[in-house]
Amino acid sequence: MRFAFRLALRLLTVFLVIASGRFAAAKQDAGTPDEARLKPAYRFERNGWIYIHLEGPPADIGYQHGYLLAPEIEDGLRVVKLKDEHRTQRNWDFYRATAQNILWPHIDLEYQQELQGITDGLKAHGSTLDLWDVVALNAMEEIPDYYVPWLNKQEKRKNTPDLKAPGNCSAFVATGSWTKDHKPVIAHSNWTDIATGKRWTIIFDIVPTHGYHMLTDGFPGIIVSDDDFGINSAGLMVTETTITGFTLFDPNGKPEFVRARKALQYSNSIDQYVQIMLDGNNGGYANDWLLADNNTGEIARFEIGLKLHRVWRTRNGYYVGSNFPSDPALIKAETDFDPKKMYSSPNARRKRWQELMPANKGQIDAALGEKFLADHWDTYEGREDRNYRGLCGHGDTSPTGESAWDEPPYNPSGAVTAQAADSAMAKNMMLQARAGHPCGEDFIADKFLKEHPQFDWQLPILLDMKGNPWAEFKAGDKP
Repeated sequence: MRFAFRLALRLLTVFLVIASGRFAAAKQDAGTPDEARLKPAYRFERNGWIYIHLEGPPADIGYQHGYLLAPEIEDGLRVVKLKDEHRTQRNWDFYRATAQNILWPHIDLEYQQELQGITDGLKAHGSTLDLWDVVALNAMEEIPDYYVPWLNKQEKRKNTPDLKAPGNCSAFVATGSWTKDHKPVIAHSNWTDIATGKRWTIIFDIVPTHGYHMLTDGFPGIIVSDDDFGINSAGLMVTETTITGFTLFDPNGKPEFVRARKALQYSNSIDQYVQIMLDGNNGGYANDWLLADNNTGEIARFEIGLKLHRVWRTRNGYYVGSNFPSDPALIKAETDFDPKKMYSSPNARRKRWQELMPANKGQIDAALGEKFLADHWDTYEGREDRNYRGLCGHGDTSPTGESAWDEPPYNPSGAVTAQAADSAMAKNMMLQARAGHPCGEDFIADKFLKEHPQFDWQLPILLDMKGNPWAEFKAGDKP
């Protein structure tokens, strides 16, 4: 009976998606999109990714983004809305009000214009989403995982959900004698829930009027990668993993999604990247950034909390990330992270990185990075497994949850995409990307929900996440 109900609801969901798409198309036909603003932009699909080229001043880049990705943005917001309302027990009106009153006053004018442009592009395509929906979507990491827990404490709310900073991503950066060509190599996998990760499959090729050309992955409707993996035409290579157990936030600071976008767009050095990220730091989406300067061969780990930060750098070595903080002072003052719990995903994956990197010293390249990201070795169990402790995470098949992130057993989450680039790729504004689990294995939604009905609340948004081959993308790419 339960399965029949799920099937009926899934069919209804598919019908509504198709119907809404037809309705939006009808409204678009009746409208008058600005062809002049759209002229430089285009999109195509490859191996599970949507590639979109955007070009011009901020408002035009936003307009192109909103118009060309309108169906994906509406679908993505539907996912984020359902998920965040469920997790935080706050309705979408709260998120919209937060976007307007807490975030908007601290957003640079350039990015206010781009966000308004996205809204205008959506409207031209027939969408009813407005500016505060778009801004709230851009803060899909900061509001539920950082601002809401902080606000709950400030308001001394009782019986609130136990919200914890997420554990997003596995990554490394290496250079010097550690890599095959003695030049920087960078690789990363995005960790999140599968419903969101299935949609986190946009390749943005952005040519702004001011700043550097950027090639990055991302989520529809968001002005920054947000997971994060990107390169720019100044030779900077960027990725990160989130800090587990981070507990602070400053509502008077500048949103992280603005600082991270600005840093990729305007930085031509590691120092400049650090400077931009620290300017107005609100503590939102606290990360360990792994950076490479392709011009000098230098790499860095930039750990940024709220009041504390630290930078490590070298021209001969490597840095890894799996959601663990490194600075003892930051760990003590700004997190509840325990580096001694080796059964915990961040520490188990850190140990695996510390095995893989030295074992492959002098041979590390993008292809080997792709292999690392597909690794399922569980250092705590001492065997291969499909759980939260492998570099290629599979929460949906894990009988144990992850207490550090308050993830229950069999939560449909884990590594959902992967990216890699070496020095030659970055010089030519190219990257490799894989949609779906980095190992290439499939996730089938109906089969999963039949076996784990406790996640039926995700039925309207949980889709199959099929494995895809690695694909190459470059600036100015065409179908």
